[in-house]
Amino acid sequence: MMKRLIIIAALMTSLKGVSQQDPQYSLYQFNQMAINPGYAGARDAIAIVADVRKQWAGFDGAPVTGAFTVHSPILNNKLGVGINMVSDKLGPKKVTGIYGSVAYLLKIGNATKLSFGVRGGYAMYKFDFTNLRYKDNDENAYTDLNGANKGALDVDAGLYLRTNSFFVGLSATHLNKGVIYNKTFTSTTPGGTGDYSLHYVQRPHIFLTIGNSFSINENFLIAPSLMVKSVAKKTTADLNINFFIVKKVWFGVFLRQGYGFGALFQAYVTNQLRIGYAFDAGLGKQRALGGSHEIMVGYDIKRPKAKMVSPRLL
Repeated sequence: MMKRLIIIAALMTSLKGVSQQDPQYSLYQFNQMAINPGYAGARDAIAIVADVRKQWAGFDGAPVTGAFTVHSPILNNKLGVGINMVSDKLGPKKVTGIYGSVAYLLKIGNATKLSFGVRGGYAMYKFDFTNLRYKDNDENAYTDLNGANKGALDVDAGLYLRTNSFFVGLSATHLNKGVIYNKTFTSTTPGGTGDYSLHYVQRPHIFLTIGNSFSINENFLIAPSLMVKSVAKKTTADLNINFFIVKKVWFGVFLRQGYGFGALFQAYVTNQLRIGYAFDAGLGKQRALGGSHEIMVGYDIKRPKAKMVSPRLL
């Protein structure tokens, strides 16, 4: 019962439009296409990535996210194009979206590239309250929303700058502030009076990512990175420190502000195939939520006359 009440509270906050609505990623460094359309074409290859995240494993109604991205440079590396597909489920709410991205790639000098990207698509929201228990058995405020399919057009934009060892990205999602649901209800609960409204609006999310790799020797790199997220005047940050060993394996640890810590791993099985895993857990009161797991598989298809991207680029 307590688990369901927590999930209901999380959903209520989301419906009011004041919480973070976008999925959480711990392996964002290795697939920035998921959060920044300006990343389209950043790898000199046709880059395919599948990512699955199970947040708060073992907790009923906890978030489950699946994402798939593919992107590539085209027109002699002057443009980048890509496709994003995402499915995100939290309790009774499920969001499914498909997006197309295009980015203009500008070469600055021999090793620096700056890109400007936009992404547009459609997000479908579905709500299922049939398995939830309400404090008041007569509560029916969500009857109109239950089982409904609601959708909205969605627009994102981003910038991405990279060199062989440094990157910085800035992106914003839901720039058009799509309205998913907006309705006024008259209370039917015994003793209740007056009208109240229920609305769900896509809130713009701002993402800033920055990182750099430092070569200690031929077989060892240290690569700190930072991701700052801001939504509805609330800002949090993930601080990472990563190590690249024998030109094959990434290992890192990170601290997530206001939540806890985690560890990540990515290995190049071949020059084209890479597999990653991340685990995170909360501290203090957040420990009760349990740990989270994320798995990522990426594959780069080398294009004719193209040089494979250096693994120093996160």
